[in-house]
Amino acid sequence: MPQPSERTDEYTFVELWEKLGAEATAKKLKMSLRGVYQRRARLEKKFQRQIQHVAVDRRFTTRVGAHHPARLEYDLRDGIALVGSDLHIWPGDPPVMHRAFVKFCVDLEPQAVILNGDVLDMAAVSRHAPIGWEHRPTVQQEIEAGQDRLSEIEKVVKRGVPKIWTLGNHDGRFETRLATVAPEYAKIHGVHLKDHFSHWEPCWSVWLNDTVIKHRFRGGIHAVYNNTLHSGKHIVTGHLHSAKVTPFTDYNGTRYGVDGGCMADTNHDAFVHYTEDNPLNWRSAFVVLTFRNRELLFPELVVKYDEKHVQFRGEVIKC
Repeated sequence: MPQPSERTDEYTFVELWEKLGAEATAKKLKMSLRGVYQRRARLEKKFQRQIQHVAVDRRFTTRVGAHHPARLEYDLRDGIALVGSDLHIWPGDPPVMHRAFVKFCVDLEPQAVILNGDVLDMAAVSRHAPIGWEHRPTVQQEIEAGQDRLSEIEKVVKRGVPKIWTLGNHDGRFETRLATVAPEYAKIHGVHLKDHFSHWEPCWSVWLNDTVIKHRFRGGIHAVYNNTLHSGKHIVTGHLHSAKVTPFTDYNGTRYGVDGGCMADTNHDAFVHYTEDNPLNWRSAFVVLTFRNRELLFPELVVKYDEKHVQFRGEVIKC
């Protein structure tokens, strides 16, 4: 006869563990702590990813408000986090910023690796109508290309380093389309984007100490300034592809608003038609965040130089 936890479907069990932790999950399912740990081990092997409860620092939570279930929180005392946004992956050769991101994962040995939304483009399930007869890769082609690109990052990131994917609006197209046309398939394996990228932790935002990283917040040309003004935090976003750092200082000190640019080329085929050959205030880049004693130092950008090089800290680096 199956144990109580075994009668709970796999995805509900994982959600309970990640939200409540081991002891609370065991209590809710009326299981022994040992039994719950055993089932987690079996599911980690099946899904090929860690299933973990993100412990909340109570002092930190008291200061910022109630812990949000779609937020990941990490304490990073000293070290580097790499944040890459807006890859808009299509099949084909990877752009220079992807190659650079892989190289920097090796050279800088980051303590956290974050893909800050719009990792996939999902053009085939866009709510926007095609322009003319433009080519769009299929959903399957995009997922396979994404798995190939992300596996290159996974192979060079040190074991135990968090690999995090904050959801972007383009990523959301995958599940939005399914939820709209086939809601009866909810919770079946494969209908969630995370089912296809099991080595990455999905969330809406990740907080490294007092720094918020999420795909988007405010819009418009002053978004970076408004993001830090209205959040009251250091905040790193993508979405606008502009690649800039805007400090903001008041009586509380200095905090930073960062737009991480886009890891896709700005002339990527996914952009060509809908931008109508207009001038674009976009730059291909990603972000290096350095923490000392849990304090964020001035954020740095790695910016595309040409098709084979990036620029960083006054140097042109081949990738």
